[in-house]
Amino acid sequence: MALLTISEVAKQVGIQPSAIRYYEQIGILPKAQRASGQRRYDNAVLYRLALVKRSQEMGFTLDEVRTLFFGFRKTMPISERWKKLSRKKLAELETLAEQIKTMQSLLKKMSDHCTCTALEQCGKGIFNKMCSGS
Repeated sequence: MALLTISEVAKQVGIQPSAIRYYEQIGILPKAQRASGQRRYDNAVLYRLALVKRSQEMGFTLDEVRTLFFGFRKTMPISERWKKLSRKKLAELETLAEQIKTMQSLLKKMSDHCTCTALEQCGKGIFNKMCSGS
């Protein structure tokens, strides 16, 4: 089995070599073998990086990825790890969706109803609505 250079790994996975070095530094990837001072990887790193990349596409942070890899009993299947983390992420997304709806509503109200001509006038209107509970 031929070992891959960091450039080859980065190209195949579609990330920067600096990201690979960073993932090693924070422990998401195991330290690479060295040959003539250069990092060398087996194909397993491609699969781990594919998991990292897909996790990030789904909104998981690197800390959450670390939890996926190392935050469970070693005997827990990856499918159960995904399910547990996914339920938590889905709940976070529901909260975020509600926050976005609130923001959209506030922006629409501001856009539809603001007739202020001065900063102080605008601030006074917002302040008075806050104080009156509207």
